[in-house]
Amino acid sequence: MKTLKPARSLSSCALASVAALLLVTGGCKKDTPAPASSAASEAAQDPNSITVTPALAQQLKIGEPQEQEVAGSLQVSARIETDASRIARIGSPVSGRIIRLLALEGQNVRRGSVLAALHSTDLSDTQFSFIKAYSQEKLAEQATARAEQLVKSDVIGQAELERRRAELLQATAEVEAFRTQLRGLGMSETAIHQLETKRQLNADYPILSTISGTVLERKVTLGQIVQPAEVAFMVADLSNVWLLADVPEESAGRLHKGMNVVVRIPALPSEHVEGKLSYVSPVVDPVTRTVQVRMDLPNPHAIFKPAMLAGMTFLDNTERKTTIPSTAIVREENKDYVFIQTEPTKFMLREVSLGIETGENHVLESGVSPGEKIVLDGAFHLNNQRKQNAIKGEQ
Repeated sequence: MKTLKPARSLSSCALASVAALLLVTGGCKKDTPAPASSAASEAAQDPNSITVTPALAQQLKIGEPQEQEVAGSLQVSARIETDASRIARIGSPVSGRIIRLLALEGQNVRRGSVLAALHSTDLSDTQFSFIKAYSQEKLAEQATARAEQLVKSDVIGQAELERRRAELLQATAEVEAFRTQLRGLGMSETAIHQLETKRQLNADYPILSTISGTVLERKVTLGQIVQPAEVAFMVADLSNVWLLADVPEESAGRLHKGMNVVVRIPALPSEHVEGKLSYVSPVVDPVTRTVQVRMDLPNPHAIFKPAMLAGMTFLDNTERKTTIPSTAIVREENKDYVFIQTEPTKFMLREVSLGIETGENHVLESGVSPGEKIVLDGAFHLNNQRKQNAIKGEQ
């Protein structure tokens, strides 16, 4: 009888252990839904996802990208350059030392403006020779006139008169030769006439601008010796510039003069430029295997500057392409996005690849699958709300 009491006590302890185990197991079962709740919280905090309110939903237009006829295009890099027909490389026809500089880079000058002045011994030597020849011509004229009178008086013979006439002809030829040289050295007829009458040498020579435009380069300094073959100034008329592009050989066959061109200049994003090709090179560059093309670009306000980078899009025959309106595009960090509708009131921001702009639409290259609906209008307001939600989530 006494040996049965410990057995009862052991049974009670076992029951207590089982009860405690059940309580622990029950508590664990209650905690199992926690991971699902955590995943839902993470999904709700996705910064690219947004659930719209009824008020915001009224501002949105939902639909699918549309197919439309778009002009076929070829895009290449381009650059702005000075119109070669409006450039003047100005130098001095005589050698000399620069004594004055009157024009600097960026300065607008008119045709005939003095850009610099130099002192030239070559000019003074030619002037001296001209004055000497001019004096000899006058003496020969007087000698010929006297000889004609003496012949009439039978003082001298006809042969002497012919000799003096020959001397006059030679003196006149020398004068004209030196006069031509002075013109070649840049002296005007007025200046040459003053040299004839006043007989004063002037070795200071002005370097004049031959066109009206802007000084692009100044290659001389005070005291510098310049030679006739050297360029002292480069002046260009920038009222019209060229847009040049080198098109790969395999794509150049479809290009032709008069072809429509759309231009994008990164430095001037607000400028919308369109035009036509004015030149297509008839040859292929053997080194780069490209064909150079050109478009004339009017520049009355001088906003297009030589060496600016640009992009040229050549518009050809129309093709059927998928497009989305500009109001559907969200631009952030130099990337393009649209809002994809995932549920009736939920949208997801997704990056897309866009092609050329055609009117108020953009060609959609990739990023949206067939059948997916996007926000066609109101993407700007939806993106603002998404950003506000993200800020509140961080706080």
